[in-house]
Amino acid sequence: MKKIMISMMSALTGVAIGAGVSGKVIGDAVTKTKGMSDKHLALFLMMNKWVKVKQEGKNLAAYFENYGYKDIAVYGMSYAGQTLVDELKDKGITVAYGIDKCADSMYADVDIVTMDDELKPVDAIVVTAITFYDEIREILSLKVDCPVISLEDILYQV
Repeated sequence: MKKIMISMMSALTGVAIGAGVSGKVIGDAVTKTKGMSDKHLALFLMMNKWVKVKQEGKNLAAYFENYGYKDIAVYGMSYAGQTLVDELKDKGITVAYGIDKCADSMYADVDIVTMDDELKPVDAIVVTAITFYDEIREILSLKVDCPVISLEDILYQV
């Protein structure tokens, strides 16, 4: 009887441990999915604001002109970064380069470097990766001597 009880306890312990491991894996997946969902919602809301700015007849180049920023870099060269580069074309604002952790696998109308590369001096760096803005600003501020600005903030100030 004792052997049966020990076997049953051992089996139940194994099931409990297995359920705990499975629960952690599922919990991690849910957390990752929630994070991606939050990131994409923030990106959608920012892009929606950008559309409203355009509908009001405003242009982001005006923001840079107001602050005297003629030569900028763009951090985050995915959709928002590419759109910003396109928006500023032929507007008197030069995008000197882009910065992205995936620089080696990206194509753009501007050179793209990583944060580990030497960052040429510019008047400002615009961060399009708005959900990671604080972390990115902190790292960039140690490497450059210019303002590091969130694209989202620009959209609400233009």
